[in-house]
Amino acid sequence: QVQLVESGGGLVQAGGSLRLSCAASGNIFSINAMGWYRQAPGKQRELVAAITVGGSTNYADSVKGRFTISRDNAKVYLQMNSLKPEDTAVYSCSAKAVIRAVQYGYWGQGTQVTVSS
Repeated sequence: QVQLVESGGGLVQAGGSLRLSCAASGNIFSINAMGWYRQAPGKQRELVAAITVGGSTNYADSVKGRFTISRDNAKVYLQMNSLKPEDTAVYSCSAKAVIRAVQYGYWGQGTQVTVSS
């Protein structure tokens, strides 16, 4: 089992910055990738950014050049700069883990990010 706890959401004006944090606990050595997803009202959840244990990253086209994902042991961060109103969403941390050769997915509780125009 892996538990994920996010922090760092809030209200910010357009053009501002926020940094989201996600702390993993439990069977953290089974984690092979972590990422951030977001879901805006009335829209499907989408991948924002992901990072593997090897450090490979990928980003949604809409956030490239503005957001940066990083990882430090059992924590993953999402630095969000030049925020836009369309970035408003609930952001959730995710982790993929392999335990006894079976892959599992875990989710945090989500944190609200609101960008005002």
